[in-house]
Amino acid sequence: MKFIRFYFLLFGLLPLGASAQGTFVPLDRDTYHLIDRFHIKYSNELPYGEESPKLHTGIRPYRRQDVADLAEQVGTHANELSAQDQFNRNYLLNDNWDYTRRESRGQGRPFLKYFFRNQADLYHAEGDEYSVRINPVLHLQAGLDSDAEGLRYINTRGIQLEGTVNKRLGFYTFLTENQALFPEYVNERIRRDTIVPHEGYFKPFNQDAQDFFTARGYLNYGISKNINVQLGHDRNFIGNGYRSLILSDYAAPYFFLKLNTQFWRVQYMNLFAEMNADFELRDQLYPKKYFAYHHLSINITPAINVGLFESVVFARGKGRFELQYLNPIIFYRSVEQQLGSNDNALLGMDFKVNIAKTAQVYGQVSIDEFLLSALRARNGGWENKQGVQLGAKYIDVAGISNLDVQGEFNVVRPYTYQHEDRYTNYQHYQQPLAHPMGANFYEYIGIVRYQPLNKLFLTGKAIYTKYSVDTDSTNYGSNVLYSYNARPYYPPNQQAEGHFIAQDNPTNLIHLDLTASWQLRHNMFIDVKQIIRHRTSSLAAYNNNTAVTSVAFRWNIPQRLYEF
Repeated sequence: MKFIRFYFLLFGLLPLGASAQGTFVPLDRDTYHLIDRFHIKYSNELPYGEESPKLHTGIRPYRRQDVADLAEQVGTHANELSAQDQFNRNYLLNDNWDYTRRESRGQGRPFLKYFFRNQADLYHAEGDEYSVRINPVLHLQAGLDSDAEGLRYINTRGIQLEGTVNKRLGFYTFLTENQALFPEYVNERIRRDTIVPHEGYFKPFNQDAQDFFTARGYLNYGISKNINVQLGHDRNFIGNGYRSLILSDYAAPYFFLKLNTQFWRVQYMNLFAEMNADFELRDQLYPKKYFAYHHLSINITPAINVGLFESVVFARGKGRFELQYLNPIIFYRSVEQQLGSNDNALLGMDFKVNIAKTAQVYGQVSIDEFLLSALRARNGGWENKQGVQLGAKYIDVAGISNLDVQGEFNVVRPYTYQHEDRYTNYQHYQQPLAHPMGANFYEYIGIVRYQPLNKLFLTGKAIYTKYSVDTDSTNYGSNVLYSYNARPYYPPNQQAEGHFIAQDNPTNLIHLDLTASWQLRHNMFIDVKQIIRHRTSSLAAYNNNTAVTSVAFRWNIPQRLYEF
C-alpha cells in the first residue's frame, strides 16, 4: 500500500538510536481494570520525571513496558497493599516479566524441564538480545438459552506467540479456530448485520452455528527512544470508559499502520487503516475503505489527562489511499475541503481526572456534525450528530478492599456515524467502529467488581439502553450501516427537523450480567455466568425476556462479551 511504502521510506532515512520497544498488553477488560486500580490509587504519588510511568490511559492497548514500570513502582507502597492487590501486582509483573527487573520475576514450577519455567508461559526462551513467549489459547464454553433449545457453546483452540529482538523489534501473533452456537439474541444481531460480532469472515456450521478463524498480529519497531511504529492486524480502543464513542474494540480486527510519538507529558498517535466497506458470504475480493486517525494525549499532571482527536473515513476507488491524509498534524476537515471531497470526518475530545486515590471521573465528546442554531432551537435537526460520555470509577468503596464500582452514561444523537454509503460510514466489516448500539440511544451502565479472595473475581453489570429500532423500510438513525439520505421526513421542515433520540420505534433494554471467575493459574480461568435480558418495544417482535446461563474454561483469552 502506498501509505506504508511512504512511511517506511521515511523511517529508513531516520538515524537509529537505543530504544526499548516491545509488545502491548492484549485488550482484556478484566486485566485493564487491575491496571486502572493501581493508576487511580497511586498516580498522584508517583514521581513525574523521566523515570516515572508514561501511561496515557485513554489510548489502548498499553505498552507492556509501561504496565511493568507501573507495577514495579507500586511496589514502593507494598505496606499499603491488600493481599488481593499484592496478588494483582504480582500478576502484572509476571504477565510482563520480560520488561521487569529480574528480581521482580516470579519463578514457575518446571514441567518436563522445558515447560512452565515461569508462571506466565507454557514455554519461553530469553537471552541478552531476544525473548520469546509461546502459549496455548483455549476457550471452551457451554450453556443454556431460554430462547432456544439445545446447548449453546463456544469451542476455541489456538496459539499466542510474542517476543522481542534487540529490544527494538516486538512481534505478536494470536491465532484461533472457532466454532460457536450463540444465544438467540446474538444470532439476532448476526442476522441483522450478516456478520459475527467482533469477527471477520465466517461460514455456517451445523445449521445454526458459526465457524470462523481469528487472526491478529503485529510488528512494533522502535525508531528512536520516543517514536515507534506498529504494523499489524488488530484492534484499538480510545478512552477510559467501558464504552468508547470514538474508537472501540467491537468491530473485527483491521489492517493498520500506527505511529506513537511520546515525549515529556505528550503522546501523539497516528493511525492509518484499511477496512472492509461491505461483506457478503462469497469468494471474491471485498470492497475497501480507509480510516485515518490522529489523537493527541496530554498528561497535564499524572492524575489529569486531556485528549483531542480527529478522524476521517473515505474511499477513492479500488485500492487507492488519499495521500494527503498522511499528513500527521493537519486538520482532516481542512484537507477534505481542499480536495472538494465529501469524506466523513469526526473530531472530539476525551478526559480523565483521578481524585484522592479513590476515584476517577472521565468522559468523551464525539462530533460528527454540529450546527449551533439548530442546537439552540432544540428542533431535532438531523445535522446535529454528536455523542457524549460521562462516567466515574470509585475503588475500595466504603473502605472495603477491592470492592470497586463504575457508573457511565452514554448518549448519541440519530444519524451519528452514518454517511452517504458504506464506503464512508463509521463501520468495518458490517460492525460499528465506536459503540455497538450504533447511534440514536442513551445508555446507563453500572458495574460492581469485588475480589474477596486472591483468585476469585465477582462482577455484576446492569446496562439500561433506550433506543430506536431501524427496520428494512425505515432508517431512524440507529444502524450505522444505513445511509442518512434515507431518513424519514417530518413536518414542518421535512428535510432537517424532528429527529429526536429514541422517539421512533422506542425500545427499552435491560441487560444484567453476573459473573464469577476463579483463576486456576496464571491467565487460566473458570467462569460461571448468568445473563438476564428484558426488552420492551413498540414493535411487538422485539418484546422478550431472556436468560442465558453458561460455564466456561479460558486460557490466555478474555471473556467474549456480547452486550448490545
